Amino acid sequence: MKKHLNTLFVTTQGAYLSKEGETVVVKVDKEIRLRIPVHTIGGIVCFGNVSCSPFLMGFCAENGVGISFLSEYGRFLARVQGPVSGNVLLRREQYRRADDPKASADMAKAVLTGKIANSRTVLQRALRDHGAKLDENSLRQAVTILNRCLDSLERVSLLDAVRGIEGDAAHCYFAVFDHLIVSQKESFSFQERNRRPPLDNVNCLLSFLYSLLVHDIRSALETVGLDPAVGFLHRDRPGRPGLALDLMEEFRPFLADRLALSLINLRQVQEKGFRKSDSGAVLMNDETRKKLLVAYQERKQEEILHPFIDEKVTIGMLPHIQALLLARYLRGDIDGYPPFIWK
Repeated sequence: MKKHLNTLFVTTQGAYLSKEGETVVVKVDKEIRLRIPVHTIGGIVCFGNVSCSPFLMGFCAENGVGISFLSEYGRFLARVQGPVSGNVLLRREQYRRADDPKASADMAKAVLTGKIANSRTVLQRALRDHGAKLDENSLRQAVTILNRCLDSLERVSLLDAVRGIEGDAAHCYFAVFDHLIVSQKESFSFQERNRRPPLDNVNCLLSFLYSLLVHDIRSALETVGLDPAVGFLHRDRPGRPGLALDLMEEFRPFLADRLALSLINLRQVQEKGFRKSDSGAVLMNDETRKKLLVAYQERKQEEILHPFIDEKVTIGMLPHIQALLLARYLRGDIDGYPPFIWK
């Protein structure tokens, strides 16, 4: 278990969380491993066989601390959250726009512009940094296709057409993703994106990182008063955080994909850290999972110049900034939603 910034991650299987006074207590085999005041944390993330007392859940809800439950390999399962705060007028405007096909398409185009542009930058950076080791022709062709997808995105107005372009861009990007892996090729070969469950080591890394990312974005949306369940690109489905998945699109390549590639290429994760279950799902062991959590939080503390507000911010603050920009757009304070585009 580790506390990074204001989030407590509990990965030890069999851990039990309970309330003692104003503190959260973590026990393993009835032995106290951690005691932490609730006012110092903003969220708790539990992986796999980790349980919480009902009293702790109520205590956290009262204090604005969300508790997320993920499977052992990082798939989001459920979240315990207190009453939704924020401006009801903002949420009503969010719902109105989500019910409007044109408004939904416009918002979907914005987040996918960020996703496709950032995917293109991942490939361009790889060509710049590792060009001699890569299949340059394949990567340059993929960059050209992603440029065409961005051009096409500007010309369509229907949500189904937007989704079609996103599908073409994702297929193009992941078709060359294996070329970006320049070490440990036998252990970390990538053929295609698969999930629920992930069937190879690379997809296991990606799924885990995406789960961490959606947790952070969901928290950011709730902080500004938006409903994370009602999206524009991802339509309503029980239990699915549609708006969080929408905003996650622009961060997938920049944060999750690049971090997975770095961990593999720098040999910070290795084949021994993964195992395949009887069902075919690939799981990480505790040590590898903790390495990912540490690397993810370290990456979030790095600074970057935000392209829209033109200020230096930590990467961990990007979801909060984008949530604020979305809220301003919905309130009519700015003319359009500016997606995060990595430069």
